Amino acid sequence: MMKLEKKMMLWSTPKTAPDGPDQNFQPYLEPYLLPGDTVRGCVLVLPGGGYGARAPHEGAPIAERFNRLGFHAFVLQYRVAPWRYPAPQEDALRAIKIIRTHAKEWNIKPDKIAILGFSAGGHLACSTGIVYNEVKADNGDECDAASARPDAEILCYPVITGVPGKGHMGSFENLLGKEVPREEYLTYSWERRVRPDTPPAFLWHTAEDTGVPVENSLEYALALRQQKIPFAVHIFPNGPHGVGLADNRPGLEDVTVWPELAGTWLKKMEF
Repeated sequence: MMKLEKKMMLWSTPKTAPDGPDQNFQPYLEPYLLPGDTVRGCVLVLPGGGYGARAPHEGAPIAERFNRLGFHAFVLQYRVAPWRYPAPQEDALRAIKIIRTHAKEWNIKPDKIAILGFSAGGHLACSTGIVYNEVKADNGDECDAASARPDAEILCYPVITGVPGKGHMGSFENLLGKEVPREEYLTYSWERRVRPDTPPAFLWHTAEDTGVPVENSLEYALALRQQKIPFAVHIFPNGPHGVGLADNRPGLEDVTVWPELAGTWLKKMEF
């Protein structure tokens, strides 16, 4: 049995980092498991931060809210710049493999693992449903045999596209490097790569978001529709980028309902 600690390292061998401010960081999972023997769905939370940081208000508070909604949760502290693609994707896929492998002992439904990401964390969450068979996340242990595909995605004001004028260029620069030609960003524009096996998605955004334009959610939803993949989209009229739970934000009371909407959507799929 894998020991469940407050800080669960993802990899058995430390990763050798490039030079930079995050070079000594090692990725890890933070578990938020509900007590008791009830077998439940699980939400894996990925904070945003432009692939250059991990925003605290998009981590633990989100896991705790989904606990209150009846889901087990984990927060993934993944690698960011100076790490480049596919390092963050490796971390996210490895996290899914760990959770699925140990689902029975942690009272998690192994086929009901949702991934939830904010902003660039939304780009990372989205990527796991597209490159799960392309990016290796092996560690030489029992988790290697598990599927890394999430069963659902919750994408919160996500970075999706690398199209100039629509995407958040800073996220792509941190993920790929500034020396990469901008036309290569299109390879990692997930609205262009939706397939029939891409997971269902719940998306929400604010129409006023100037950091990551609402077109990111809308165009991804359209791509899902073209593949006949179930999805839900909620566009709130007001609110800047990065509001998280939007609690204690005057004028954004309508936005605060998004976790309940997402939870209801998951429960309809028997999470």
